[in-house]
Amino acid sequence: MIEIKVPSPGESITQVQIARWLVEDGEAVDKDQEIVEIDSDKATFPVAAPESGKITITIPEGETVDVGAVIATIAVGSGQLAVGRNKSATSHEAPATSSPVRNSDLNATPLAKKIIAEKKINPVSIAAAYPGRRITRKEIESFMKNRKEEKGQFVFSGDRTQERKKLSTLRLKLAERLVSVRNETAMLTTFNEINMSKVLDIKARYGDAFKEKYGVGIGLMSFFTKAVTLALQDFPQVNSMIDGEELVTPNYVDMGIAVSAPKGLVVPVIRNTETLSLAEIEIKIKEMAIKARDSRITIDDMKGGSFTISNGGVYGSLMSTPILNPPQSAILGMHKIMDRPIAIEGKVEIHPMMYVALSYDHRVIDGRESVSFLVRVRELIEEPGRMLTAGEDLYQVLLDI
Repeated sequence: MIEIKVPSPGESITQVQIARWLVEDGEAVDKDQEIVEIDSDKATFPVAAPESGKITITIPEGETVDVGAVIATIAVGSGQLAVGRNKSATSHEAPATSSPVRNSDLNATPLAKKIIAEKKINPVSIAAAYPGRRITRKEIESFMKNRKEEKGQFVFSGDRTQERKKLSTLRLKLAERLVSVRNETAMLTTFNEINMSKVLDIKARYGDAFKEKYGVGIGLMSFFTKAVTLALQDFPQVNSMIDGEELVTPNYVDMGIAVSAPKGLVVPVIRNTETLSLAEIEIKIKEMAIKARDSRITIDDMKGGSFTISNGGVYGSLMSTPILNPPQSAILGMHKIMDRPIAIEGKVEIHPMMYVALSYDHRVIDGRESVSFLVRVRELIEEPGRMLTAGEDLYQVLLDI
């Protein structure tokens, strides 16, 4: 019998929350199979089975436990059935013409098959949604939730009932940090707007060639990351932070990129952006976005950071006041691009415009620096050629095409 204990997710963390069991109690699991997701106050991380066997879950979802606590046990040697089933389901190629999947043929637990029959779920659909995987109650719940959201089937019941669920450790910590920012900093926000015409033109003209060469598309976030990095060199105070009675100004830029994850907003950090080309920045942003989507962001991914960029525009936000990511002293908020009339050399023209907002800690950054910094970012985005030097990979792409 092997005990599954909560591993330490990092220094100073003594308690975690059982976020989601990926297997059912009594199920046969395989060695290195991920069996549970655990929330700390900084990140969500999976725990894998150390050996094959039959698992017994001792701590249910939603419970808060100490690091090192036993949350399950595995009876070693009882997992061979699962191995055999997985191999039989995935090791051979499907015939050119295959018969429809029936509930009785589905690679699913007995409980899952019962739920599929009761809910009248099409076995073909759920098998296609999770190819090569054994269907458990968790997969069914996820499948039904996604299907419900896609069809917009949520309706108010009118029966005066309420749903209550415990806040995740990550959400509780986030709430604590956001309140502390309001209470412990002198936060102000300054705004500007940027003409996005030339950046959008680069994306349209060279996007396909860029993707063919580097395997990623040209995203707006990489342009803004590069522009902010260059602007921080001109205004290093914006890249500074207070530590006790000292002002710390890094000689580098570690850029936090706020991204949405299943359990809430997370801010992975791209290190030393001052040394990266646009292509390298874009590749790292994509890597972090995938990790966030799959709830695989680690504490190390989010450590540090000297400045943060948040893009509310992807959700349709026209303007907002982003909140600081402590202990950083500034954060840039990007917003939705909209065609608006502007004056160009005395004439009214329609251009794609974006409002940008810089929230900053007035204890560290003066108004002159904050405004000048944001103007510098605007200048670089409106004239992206200033960012593309002979040492840039993108510059070579633009020359070669």
